[in-house]
Amino acid sequence: MTSYRNFGVVGGGAWGTALAQLLAADGAPVRLWAREEDVVAAINREHRNPVFLPGAALSSSLIATGDLADMADLDALLIVVPVPFLRAVLADLPPGDAPLIFCSKGMEAGSFAFPIDMARDLAPLRPHAVLSGPTFAHEVAAGLPTAITVAADAEIAGTLAQALARPHFRPYVSTDVIGAEIGGAVKNILAIACGIVDGAGLGLNARAALISRGFAEMTRFGLARGAQAETLAGLAGLGDLVLTCTSSNSRNFALGQGLGRGEAVEVLMADRRTVAEGAFSAPVVAAAARADGIDMPITETVARLVAGEVRVGDAIQALLSRPLRPEGR
Repeated sequence: MTSYRNFGVVGGGAWGTALAQLLAADGAPVRLWAREEDVVAAINREHRNPVFLPGAALSSSLIATGDLADMADLDALLIVVPVPFLRAVLADLPPGDAPLIFCSKGMEAGSFAFPIDMARDLAPLRPHAVLSGPTFAHEVAAGLPTAITVAADAEIAGTLAQALARPHFRPYVSTDVIGAEIGGAVKNILAIACGIVDGAGLGLNARAALISRGFAEMTRFGLARGAQAETLAGLAGLGDLVLTCTSSNSRNFALGQGLGRGEAVEVLMADRRTVAEGAFSAPVVAAAARADGIDMPITETVARLVAGEVRVGDAIQALLSRPLRPEGR
């Protein structure tokens, strides 16, 4: 059985840095690629990432680089690049047979491809896996208890889970890659919706209803695309949904709060160096759902809101005035 000891992380944002710190906390050597020169310099000089993960002390065994060629000789790579930029980074990866573990959440515009689909196109000879679940980066970096899903072929998933596991970080194994991808993509959209509910002062009843009906949308979309219901009801689906829909620590929830307070989407998006993945995923998932004839009214509404096509008050009224129907639909 293959063992994975030398990990690399591709992507120096908050989540990529947290995962790198998780793997390096015991002194193991970990290599982190970041596009931003100031991030690379700060990690190597100060053992901190003040841009994306301020306040987290990083292990001295974590080394940053701005050259993708430095990721060539590692046992496994965690890919934590935002989906809109992922295809270009995958195309520039040095050749090799190390598994690619996708930790980004979303769907590519136009192709409706998930990260795993892009990997099958651009790195078909490598093993592929998905890491997804309820995780705030600052908590993982601080060593707080976390459970997550590792989805891949059964043997690879089990081996990777053993390699990634730490006393405070517990991976659960799944073979449902598409379910893990869909849960991660859709929950970010629903987190924006819940943030809007909070920012608009609509109350906790409305938020609970939105989480429940949003989960129904996630399930419809997932089952139509071959996901397993158990995955969508697990850590990578419902677990992640609950976390990001109930805390302003979520970038997506915080974006929604701003929209709910009446702030302009252009201002909210321009003011962020970090990515609220749901803002990019909403129009893509909405278009994919329309193409497949899947009813996703909350997702469609968020897509229209982030595009500036509708006001919050009008969007809320449109959702509340939809025809009454059985709960299972």
